[in-house]
Amino acid sequence: MAMSALTGRERELAVLDEVLDGTSSRGGALVLVGEAGIGKSALLGELERRARARRCRVLTTVGVEAEAQLPFAGLHQLLQPVLRSLDGVPAAERDALLSAFGMSDGPRPEGFLIARAVLSLVTSLADGARVALIADDVQWLDPQTHEVLAFLARRSAQAGLVVVGAARTGHPGPFLAVGLRELVVTGLDDASAEHILGRHAGDLPMPDRRRILRESAGNPLALLELPESWRLSGGAPFEGAPLSLSARLERAFGGRITDLPAQTRDAVLVAAVDGENTVSEILAATAVLSQGPVSAEVLDPAVGAGLLRVSGRCVEFRHPLVRSGVLQSEPLGRRQSANAALARVLVDEPYRQTWHRAQSVVGPDDDIADGLDAAAAVSLKRGAVMSAIATLERAAQLTTGPARRGHRLLVAAEHAFGLGRADLVSRLIKAAVRNDLDELDWARTQWLREIFHDGIPGDATRVFELCDVARRSAQAGDVSLALNLLLGAGMRCWWADTGPAARARVTEVLATLPGQSGDPRFIAALAVAEPVLQGAEVTRLLDRVVIDIVDDPASLRLLGMAAHAIGDSPRAAELLDRAETLLRDQGRLGLLAHVLSMQVVVRLELGSWDRAAAAAAEGRRLAEDTGQPIWTTGTLVCDARAQALRGDAERALDLAGQAELAANQQRLNDLLSCVQLARGIAWFTEGRYEAAYDAYRALFDPDSASYHQRERFDAVMFLAEAAVLVGRREDALAVLADLERVAAVTPSPLLHVQLRYARAVLARPADAEAQFRAALDDDLSQWPWVRARIELAYGTWLRRAGRCEDARGWLRHSHQVLGGLGAITWAQLARVELAHC
Repeated sequence: MAMSALTGRERELAVLDEVLDGTSSRGGALVLVGEAGIGKSALLGELERRARARRCRVLTTVGVEAEAQLPFAGLHQLLQPVLRSLDGVPAAERDALLSAFGMSDGPRPEGFLIARAVLSLVTSLADGARVALIADDVQWLDPQTHEVLAFLARRSAQAGLVVVGAARTGHPGPFLAVGLRELVVTGLDDASAEHILGRHAGDLPMPDRRRILRESAGNPLALLELPESWRLSGGAPFEGAPLSLSARLERAFGGRITDLPAQTRDAVLVAAVDGENTVSEILAATAVLSQGPVSAEVLDPAVGAGLLRVSGRCVEFRHPLVRSGVLQSEPLGRRQSANAALARVLVDEPYRQTWHRAQSVVGPDDDIADGLDAAAAVSLKRGAVMSAIATLERAAQLTTGPARRGHRLLVAAEHAFGLGRADLVSRLIKAAVRNDLDELDWARTQWLREIFHDGIPGDATRVFELCDVARRSAQAGDVSLALNLLLGAGMRCWWADTGPAARARVTEVLATLPGQSGDPRFIAALAVAEPVLQGAEVTRLLDRVVIDIVDDPASLRLLGMAAHAIGDSPRAAELLDRAETLLRDQGRLGLLAHVLSMQVVVRLELGSWDRAAAAAAEGRRLAEDTGQPIWTTGTLVCDARAQALRGDAERALDLAGQAELAANQQRLNDLLSCVQLARGIAWFTEGRYEAAYDAYRALFDPDSASYHQRERFDAVMFLAEAAVLVGRREDALAVLADLERVAAVTPSPLLHVQLRYARAVLARPADAEAQFRAALDDDLSQWPWVRARIELAYGTWLRRAGRCEDARGWLRHSHQVLGGLGAITWAQLARVELAHC
């Protein structure tokens, strides 16, 4: 039967079977989405039953709101049954996972290594059968568990895993943002809903049942729970201001606790604020809250009321809405007292104890704030950065001194930057600057504001300010902050013309930081501020980096940026490819957008055009999603160039126009230069050679808004090619003479390979062949696009000199390479030349 012909529940179960059996075309990962009580948990239960029937190994975890900031709480719950199987996991991965769980005292583990450890562990359990990982209430899982589940979901097909999570509608998170197959769980059909209601509310009059049926909207939990609330209140829960169905259910559950004995009500409240579900812990805290001894029987009335289930040593709420309903119905003072009671009994768990103490107060409390600060350090040591950020935010809220409060928020913002979270960085800075910051923290805000948005590029005054703040920061002992500020200043010089004095100031202040020249920030700042004058020095510094031991993606990104800035495209490709892999695995999307944008250009220069197109599509989406307008525009214009090279002039010109609008508004010379190049290539592919030459020529005119001292390197071949076609050889030779002087200063591989082409095609007839042979004798193995262009130009020159036999080999090879790249226009030129031989 076709999927479309199935009923709602049949369709949902069929999808679960596809995922379990590995027949889904979208892999073994799935997310169930729907409102509270709609039946997601029931479907996960059925999934678990069917998985076990297929002899799958099943691991489960359930998110709990009270645990949402406890590092790796959900992951520990998922893996607890199999942690004794860690012996088969590689030592480094095993140590990382144990450190994350606080079970060993190793160095701070990287998120990627933790995720790799989980992947190694769960795949080792398969033993010929599939492993199913099932997560309920994903929206309440801690952020680190979210990230690991996302990592596993992306690899489910290759690893033979089943990864299924359920989440309420409207709750974002890393697992939900992976782009998994999504199954929207809908309500029951009318007939099924009427059947259930008839069984549970047959005593109610038909008009009342119709009202409940309408309010329930097919939600199974509502069909079971609202009739009882209706009986107790005579329909009162439905009167007054309209409420969401979830709110009605929370009221229905919360209303039941008022009839419980006092100690039972205390126990239910403690269970609601507790992140754990152990009977002993809940009873101990209940005894503190009620100021009297309690026994396990205190839970019986809550079980009888349908609020709790007790199984062995564990207490579970019948449904997450019961927990939230209890918390909604209890006043703030009671919730604080319950948290204080838990803090009293958690003497052996300082992290959880501090967190519950923090929830037990409203006003400032420096003692608790200091405890949270220490807890954040523990989270960081365990690799739980998002938990550390949340803990520092709460610590700031409880801090009395404004300077210290602002400092804690800025520390949190730095950690958010490390994750590539532009949105979080911005929010934390806004909160921090409301406080009276000391000089170094004020300087830190200047850096953090530069990170993702680069302020207003082209503002030389701002570059001098940043350099001055950097100098003062270094003098105050914070050299790391000084480097961050100088990198921000250098990026302003890159994006737009700040003038030689501003660029020189960045270089000058960098030189005052002895012993820092090996820092990737130092190298990148030098490269983006002065890509020509400092190109040789940047090359020397990059030569000293042992790439094989660099495993920090942020450092690789900066080193790749430096290589790209000076035009060392092969080195940039190697560095950026490694950065991409690590950033992707770690889910650091904000920084990944930077890397992908740079990769588009680098891959175009080196002839990897299919990969360039993929980077452009993803990079633009990520830059938009993470709120980075300059990088959004940058990727857009790179895509324009890619489309032009492939012969889609119409699309290229459209993208170039969009990018130009944004770049003009921000006065971005760098991107306006790229716009002109894309536009020139598009016009060239249309045969509009005069227009193309004029577009290229603007890149070399210092008075043009499209002039950029480094971006013009990419246009050298195009300018020379068009100059020959439109009779502008002398003008192009003047440009070439200037570039020869630049080439004497910088070893830029990009400039030098492009000059080889330009010298040959612009040479006098007597010198041309020698120039072509010299260019082709060089090692261009990493530059297939450039070499194919030289071969095409040489073959064309030979053919027009009447040497067809010599020309054919060069033309055939260039035609093959250019066609393989997708360079339609140039492949066609080669084909035409061959036809004339």
